Amino acid sequence: MSNSLSRPAPALSGVTGAYVRMMDALSVVTGVVAGVLLCLGVLAVCHMVFMRYVLGESTVWQTEFTTYAIAGAMLLGAPYVLLTGGHVAVTVLPDALSETPRKIMSLIASLFGLAFCLALTYGAWIYVHEAYTMDWSTGTVWNPPLWPAVVPMAVGSTLLSLQYVAEMIRGGR
Repeated sequence: MSNSLSRPAPALSGVTGAYVRMMDALSVVTGVVAGVLLCLGVLAVCHMVFMRYVLGESTVWQTEFTTYAIAGAMLLGAPYVLLTGGHVAVTVLPDALSETPRKIMSLIASLFGLAFCLALTYGAWIYVHEAYTMDWSTGTVWNPPLWPAVVPMAVGSTLLSLQYVAEMIRGGR
C-alpha cells in the first residue's frame, strides 16, 4: 500500500502546486479533527456507561452525541484517508499493469470517485441549508438542532472532492 506522505511527491509549482499543498494541509487538519471527534465519541460512551451502570441514572445526550461525533469523524477523515492511500483497495490488476495503463486506470477511478463526491456534496449542502432554514431538530429527548450534525457530511464531501482533484493533479497513485 502506498503512502503519499512518505513517498517523494513530484515537484509541483505555481498555482497547481499551491493548490495541492493547501489541500494536503487541509486534509491533515481534518484528519486531526476526525481523531478528536472519535476520542470525544469514546469519552461520551464511557460517560454513558458510568452514568447508567455505576450511578443508575438515565442518559439523555450521550448516544446521539456519540453517533454524530463518530459519523462526523468518518466524514471529515475521508480526505485524509484519500491523501494517505489508506482506503481499502484490491490492487491485483493495477499491480499487473505497466505504468501508463495503471495511471489511466487510476485517473478513471478518480473521475468516478469525484463524480460521486460532487453529487454527495451537492445533496449534503442542500440538506444543511434545509435543516438550518427550517429549524429542524432531531426529535429526541435531547433534541438538538440537526444542522450541526449534518455539516460534517457537507464539509467532508466538499474536501474529499477537492482532494480528489489534488490527487489527479499530483498524478494519481
